[in-house]
Amino acid sequence: MENNYTVLARKYRSQDFESLIGQDVLVKTLTTAINTGRIAHAYIFTGIRGTGKTSTARILAKALNCLSSDHATSKPCGVCENCRAIAAGQHIDVMEIDAASHTGVDNMREILDAALYRPTNARYKVYIIDEVHMLSTSAFNALLKTLEEPPAHVIFILATTEIRKVPVTILSRCQRFDLARVPVETLKKHFAWVAEQEKIELSDGANELLARAADGSVRDGLSLLDQAIAQTGGHVDEGAVLDMLKRTDRGTVVNFMKTVLSGDVNVALNKLDEIYNNGADLTMLLNDMMEWTHWATRMYPSLRLQDATSSPYTADQRETIKKINENISLNTLSRIWQVMVAAVPELQASANQKQCFDMLIVRLMHIADMPSIPELLKQNAVGTPKEEAKPEPVKSKYLEIKNSDELVHALQSARELLLCSYYTTNLEIVDFEVGKIKYFDRKGDKDFSQKLTTWLKDKTNQNWTIERIEEAPHQQTISEHTKSEIEADPMVADAMNLFEGAEIVNISK
Repeated sequence: MENNYTVLARKYRSQDFESLIGQDVLVKTLTTAINTGRIAHAYIFTGIRGTGKTSTARILAKALNCLSSDHATSKPCGVCENCRAIAAGQHIDVMEIDAASHTGVDNMREILDAALYRPTNARYKVYIIDEVHMLSTSAFNALLKTLEEPPAHVIFILATTEIRKVPVTILSRCQRFDLARVPVETLKKHFAWVAEQEKIELSDGANELLARAADGSVRDGLSLLDQAIAQTGGHVDEGAVLDMLKRTDRGTVVNFMKTVLSGDVNVALNKLDEIYNNGADLTMLLNDMMEWTHWATRMYPSLRLQDATSSPYTADQRETIKKINENISLNTLSRIWQVMVAAVPELQASANQKQCFDMLIVRLMHIADMPSIPELLKQNAVGTPKEEAKPEPVKSKYLEIKNSDELVHALQSARELLLCSYYTTNLEIVDFEVGKIKYFDRKGDKDFSQKLTTWLKDKTNQNWTIERIEEAPHQQTISEHTKSEIEADPMVADAMNLFEGAEIVNISK
């Protein structure tokens, strides 16, 4: 029996520039070029799968050969003989070539020999070479000369998902367009429109999940929508999509992370058992936990990013995350992120993912309880005699910077992170006096001394002489010295021995 059903990704494929979603810059550039007659002889489209590379190539071929006008038009009619044949992939003068199955130099020679002849029914003979990065080196070399100076009636359109594998000599002969990932909101509008055309009930929650699972790909999203419709019979709700994707509801993930950070191992493992028994995919659960950690970090008060509205969480869930952030440190979020990243390959390689995940939760909860390195050093200092408290003098609006450590502290307090990072990481301080610094710069940034001089003058109301020497004294930088001191501390050594292969990768004060 004939199967008359067409999948949504093909049925709603863009047929003109106006229906090409999420690629506004590309559309504007190509339509302007066509309207002004500035048509290049070779184009290359790159981007992730499902963003419209081949669709754009077909639309461009229709625009060049549409019979509704006596010249190329940015608004192909879509109904003339040429437009219909190109859309169906059946036009004799528009050849779509799969580079994955035509990789050799002999295949390329056949194409180039045919390019010499004028088109039969169209203005331009168009060659669309899909996944062009799959061509062999000899095939690329055969293409070079013709691609640079093709016959006037030939247009080459190349498409690839692996632009780095395409030789620079090929790229330099083409106009390059990078197709962006389609934003979630744009995908949601498109999926809602498709559901309306198909007379399908699609809930807002389900639409949100599908748009985010599509990861910027229109085709992937429509394929998921097709699958959801087949599973539900046309009533697509959030629960059905979660079940299809084997994902856990974000509210559940937020509450689960709250439990993990609470410190009760028994409750956390019982909650994990419940989530697992409900059919959750543990790989997806780990991705959701990493997503939560990323957004919790973005929403952390001290970072002052305040970029929560674009997060995938509801207002109530964002409030919960903010309350969690009040009881944990930024160092804790950073540490659990590192542990989860390291757990990704472990989970993939494990023969029993549930056991691996149980151990991950235990590891997360213990690392969340660990004090930070500055706190360990403070604890080590307990018992040393303290100086008597003195009344604080009236603070001047200008800083007093007497040594290198005070300068580092002042830069950190002023949130001059780039200056501070460069100062502590790349400089070997030879001499530091009030008003004078002598140093060796491992990287040789000529502008650094001017930037630091200007900042010090503004903050201390004092002229500073900052001198860079040419010969390295072979001293430790501030960061190297601090790391050496910390590694030598016995309490830090004990803390690092808790985890095999642990190392100090960053130090924050």
